[in-house]
Amino acid sequence: MLSVCLVFLYMLLSAYIVGFLVLEAVGRAFGREGCRKIKPVGYVMAGLVTVTVYAQFFSLFYKVGLLANLLLVLVCMTTAAVFREKLWKLVKEQGIGISGGKKIFYVFLFLLFAYGTSRGIIHYDTGLYHAQSIRWIEEYGVVEGLGNLHCRLAYNSSAFCLSALYSFSFLGGQSYHCAAGFFALLLAGTCSEVVKAWKRKRLLLADIARLMGIYYLMVIFDEMISPASDYFMVLTVFYLIIRYLELAEEGEKEWLPYALLALLGVYAVSLKLSAAFIVLLAVKPAGMLVKERNGKGVAGFLGLGIIILLPFLVRNVLISGWLVYPFTAVDLFPVDWKIPKEIADYDAKEIQVWGRGIYDVSRYGEPAGKWMGSWFASQTALDRLFILAGLGAVPISFAALAAGAVKRRDRQRDMMLAAVTVNLSFLFWMFSAPLIRYGCVYVWLAAPLTFGGLALWLVKEERWGRYFWRGIYIVLVFAGLYKFWAWGKETASGYSAEYFFAQKDYENYEVEEYWIEGVKFYCPVEGDRTGYEAFPSSPSKAGIKFRGTGLEDGFMSIE
Repeated sequence: MLSVCLVFLYMLLSAYIVGFLVLEAVGRAFGREGCRKIKPVGYVMAGLVTVTVYAQFFSLFYKVGLLANLLLVLVCMTTAAVFREKLWKLVKEQGIGISGGKKIFYVFLFLLFAYGTSRGIIHYDTGLYHAQSIRWIEEYGVVEGLGNLHCRLAYNSSAFCLSALYSFSFLGGQSYHCAAGFFALLLAGTCSEVVKAWKRKRLLLADIARLMGIYYLMVIFDEMISPASDYFMVLTVFYLIIRYLELAEEGEKEWLPYALLALLGVYAVSLKLSAAFIVLLAVKPAGMLVKERNGKGVAGFLGLGIIILLPFLVRNVLISGWLVYPFTAVDLFPVDWKIPKEIADYDAKEIQVWGRGIYDVSRYGEPAGKWMGSWFASQTALDRLFILAGLGAVPISFAALAAGAVKRRDRQRDMMLAAVTVNLSFLFWMFSAPLIRYGCVYVWLAAPLTFGGLALWLVKEERWGRYFWRGIYIVLVFAGLYKFWAWGKETASGYSAEYFFAQKDYENYEVEEYWIEGVKFYCPVEGDRTGYEAFPSSPSKAGIKFRGTGLEDGFMSIE
C-alpha cells in the first residue's frame, strides 16, 4: 500500500504539472477564459492524456523506462521553475474553496484507493496478455510483428504504455500496476461532488451519472489492481460524460471546454475501440466553432485529435501490420510482419462470439434471435433490467434530442446529445461483442440519462412533482445505503495487512521452455496464461520466424 501511495503521488504531481503546461499552451492559443474554468481533476486528466501520448511516441524509438521518466521529470521541473508564480497561484485558487473537512475526505479517498490498488483479484486476461504487453513495452518499446507471437499482444491499448511508464520496473523490483487504480481515484473524487445535491435540494443529470459512477467503482474496487484496458476506458468515459453534462446544465457558452472533452473522447478510443461512438460529443464544440466561423479553432483541435490518435495507430501497424487490429476492412500496409488476414478475421469473430456467450466461432453468422435469448438469460437480474430499459431509451432519446432542437431549448438538447451518444454506444456494444465489462458504462447510463433527463425536463417540483422527486430520492438513499453496506462489509471482511508495504505482484504460472532460432521462449504447462516473469511467452508454441537476428527485429508468421 505504501508503495502504491508513492506511485499515486508521482502520477498526481507529474500529470498535474504536465496538464498545467498543456492547458497553458492551449489557453494562450485559443482563449484563456475557457481553461480557467477547469477543475483540478481536469488538469490531471489533461496531463494523463499528454503523458500517455508521450509514452506511446517514446515507445516507437526506445523502451519505456528510466530514460522516459527522467525526461518527464525534467519537463515537470522546468515547468515548475518557469511558471512557478502562475502555477502556485493556480494551486492556491483551486484550494480556496476546499474546506478542512473536504481535505480530510480527499486524503481518506487517496488512502482508500491506494489500499484497493495494492491487493485484490488479478484479471484473467492480465495473466494471458496484459502483463506480457506491458513488459514488451518496458523491455523494447515496440516490436514489429509482435502480434504474430500471440495475437492478443496485438490488442494494442494506449493504457499499456501509460502503465509501463509508471511501472518502475527499471528499479529492479516488481513492475507496479497502479494506473487503473489512479484513474478510479480521480473518478471517485469527481463522483463525490454528488453531495452538492444535498445543498441545492435536487439532482442534476450529472449527479445521476455520478451515482452510476460510484456503483461502478464499488464493482471494480477489488479488481482495479489489474491494468485491464476495459477499466481505463470505462473510468474515462464516466468522467467525460459527467463533465460534459455539467457544462450543458450550467449553460456553458464557450466552445473550448467542450472541445477539450471531445479530445478526451479521442483519447478514450485509444484506450479501447469500444469507445468509438463517444467522439460524437464533438458535435457540440464543432457546431459552436462553425457558427463562430473559427477556422483556427477547427484546425487546431483537429490537429490535436490527430496527435492523440497517431501514436496509437502507428503502434497498431508496427505490432500487427493492420491499422486497427483485428479489423481487416482497411488494408493499407504491405509489410512482411503483417498478421495473416485469416488469423485476424478469426480473431475478430472470436471476440464477438465470446461477447455473446458463445464459444464456437462457427456460429459467428447466426442472427441475433438465436443467441440473444441465452445471452440475456446469462446476465445478472440488475443488468437485465438496465438492458431492457436501455432498449426502450434509444428511440426516446432521439425524439427528445429532436424536440430540444426544434424548441430551441439548448440545455435540454445538449443533455440529450449525451444520452443519444451513450445510447448509440450501447447499441454498438450490444450487437457486436456484448460482454458486460466491455460496455457496462453504456448499459448503466443509457436509461438513467434518457429517462432522468426527461424527468428533470418535464417534472417540476410543483404539486405532485415534489412527491415524485421525494420518492426518487428515498429510493436512491435506501439503494445507496444498502450497496455501501454490502460493499463495506465485503471490503472489511477481506482486510489483510499482507500488502501494507508492497503491491500484490502479477500472478505467474508454471511454464515450459521452447526454442525458436536459438532463442528461448515460454508457454504454459496447463491452460493459456503465463503471467509477467516468463518472458517472452505465448499461450502455445508460436509458429513464427525472426525478421532479423533478435527479438528487437520482430517476427513474421510462418502459418
